[in-house]
Amino acid sequence: MNAKRASPHRAYDVVLYGATGFVGRQTVAHFAAHAGDVRWALAGRSAQKLEQVRQACGPGAANAGVLVADAADQKALDAVAASTAVVLSTAGPFALYGSGLVAACVAHRTHYVDITGETPWVRELIDRHHAQAARDGTRIIPCCGFDSVPSDLGAWLVAEAVWHQYREPCVSVKACHSMRGGLNGGTLASALNLMESGQGQRLADLFLLNPPGSVPRHPAEHADPVAPHRDADFDAWVGPFVMGPVNTRVVRRTAALMKARGDAAYGGPFQYQEYLRFGRGPLAAASAAGITVGMSMGQAALRFKAARSLARSMAVAPGHGPSERTMDGGSFRCELIGKTASGKIVRGRIAGQGDPGNRATTQFVCESALALALQAPALPGGAHGGGVLTPASGLGRVLAQRLAARGITVEPLSA
Repeated sequence: MNAKRASPHRAYDVVLYGATGFVGRQTVAHFAAHAGDVRWALAGRSAQKLEQVRQACGPGAANAGVLVADAADQKALDAVAASTAVVLSTAGPFALYGSGLVAACVAHRTHYVDITGETPWVRELIDRHHAQAARDGTRIIPCCGFDSVPSDLGAWLVAEAVWHQYREPCVSVKACHSMRGGLNGGTLASALNLMESGQGQRLADLFLLNPPGSVPRHPAEHADPVAPHRDADFDAWVGPFVMGPVNTRVVRRTAALMKARGDAAYGGPFQYQEYLRFGRGPLAAASAAGITVGMSMGQAALRFKAARSLARSMAVAPGHGPSERTMDGGSFRCELIGKTASGKIVRGRIAGQGDPGNRATTQFVCESALALALQAPALPGGAHGGGVLTPASGLGRVLAQRLAARGITVEPLSA
């Protein structure tokens, strides 16, 4: 991969913010193993903890810098952003701890990636910063973890392949997820904060992240699934996917942004939907029904303060997560099907080993940051392709190639 540093005159290429958290520690380990001659640093609120993380990652982290910056200290956040070409943040809940850091990145024209799935907060970033970041060529790219790289990058690759193979626009993509892994405390903390802040109701907006003027005339046709069904294209029973209300909004923003750039791959009105795969046969049908009901009841319960308090008392605390064995034994698979109006089909797949919320998320966000730091001229839109973007619209095929080089299955990789 050809490397050209985005900001050679700054002290660092990438700063890992939130490096002492559960996923943050994994990003440090990833950089220690794979960053090569990239100039990088750890950042967070405790110098002692940062130094402990750096030492735990061995010789590969020996030359990494250490920057102290509390999320409430705007001057320190500005100093972090001014010192680097790219900030990678794993410090959630992002609605609580991320706004000042993003503002600093926009002010200093520093690219930014994170692992949030908090779409109401992303909507706020769009409203506050998209216009300025677009003018400056600064890429602010949230949702670069398991939420929402497989869905977003996969849907874009399939849509592009449909266009290149058939010279017909892609009018619909649907995705089907299978996964095995654990939950870290930070993910649950973000979900609970979303409910407690009153922002949870905004999740129902099917086009929450879309640019003005890009919402279709009949948005109800894109409604989130509420019941399981047998899908002939996937030859399996499928049901609602818990991250669907996040990922679908991200994919729809990608489609709108790419159309605005003149990308012919997306037909209008483009439809995207995704599901959780349960398998074939009567047992799969029963599982789909039971899990769908349980998921709906759980989501309804979390609207109440008592249920959230109970969930918090029983859950893994922030900074903790699954065991190494659980994470190593996990896996994920996202199958995708794109169609033209005439019925032509292209299938895609993004899959890999490792817990999706931790191992895969770490790979996704670290390779996203490295793409920004080292391959900026090759990214979609070139040097001026800024704004509050999505993984596909901001990183595109560069990220797909980087992930494939790390052993993740990415199909179709070439259009």
